[in-house]
Amino acid sequence: MLSILQKWGSFVRFSHTVFALPFALAAMLVAARDSRGWPGWRVFGLILAAMVCARTCAMAFNRIADRKFDALNPRTQNRHLPSGQISLLSAVTLCMLSGAGFIATSWLLNRVCFYFSPVALFMVCFYSLTKRFTDYTHVFLGIALALAPVGAWLAVKGADVTSVEILQMTILSIAVIFWLVGFDIIYALQDYEFDKSFGLRSLVVAWGPQNALAAAFLAHMIMCGLLLGFGLLCRFRIAYMLGWIMIVICLFLEHWIARRRSLNWINVAFFRLNALVGVIFLVVVAVEVIFQGGFRLG
Repeated sequence: MLSILQKWGSFVRFSHTVFALPFALAAMLVAARDSRGWPGWRVFGLILAAMVCARTCAMAFNRIADRKFDALNPRTQNRHLPSGQISLLSAVTLCMLSGAGFIATSWLLNRVCFYFSPVALFMVCFYSLTKRFTDYTHVFLGIALALAPVGAWLAVKGADVTSVEILQMTILSIAVIFWLVGFDIIYALQDYEFDKSFGLRSLVVAWGPQNALAAAFLAHMIMCGLLLGFGLLCRFRIAYMLGWIMIVICLFLEHWIARRRSLNWINVAFFRLNALVGVIFLVVVAVEVIFQGGFRLG
């Protein structure tokens, strides 16, 4: 059973949930701050379930859509579908079941989440097709990831959101988009030669690695500015500012690695540092919400 779970977890890269989840949980905490109370374990559990279902559906769809290219790419030819470890029927079944699970959990949250769930599901899956017709595929992936904090916010508040909250969640979502654009460009460096040969599009292919890296750095600096604005708008103080400085350092280190090291180091820059960015953000937001607003679990 453990080996089966590990296989399927590896298939959908379950560990990469750490990218979107911290921003979703941080949004949940800020949204619940006005009532000075935990949104409820039921809502918390449903948000987690919705996140897992949406990402599983999106990743399974990505693996299905890219299976022929994965089979040709030396870096990805050992993935589960090309190597036959998982059948296409099983992957399609997982994709459909997780999509249905996402819509069901959205229904259990509130009507607003339910009404927007098909749109969210379309966006998180549509990204997988964009590399075939646009150089800005990273932006579409960023939008897909940015739906996480919006969804978590709406899961707590439903339609009862103020104009200030709309501004807060918008700034946070745009920050997530620029964050994703930056690190997805770095990740795409690994497949530059393959994508160029097989007509797959990205900013790395369109602009070349060096120009694309410059764009990624600019995207991350914009993200830092937006996170600073989000903190000021939420009236966060010392803990958030310290966390913000740590995030800036992580992003600078990520770009140093991407420019100075071999492609073997890209996974370090891509996964570990960006996972750390998300964790830092969640921790400092939680600290600010708890000590600033008298937040309680009861």
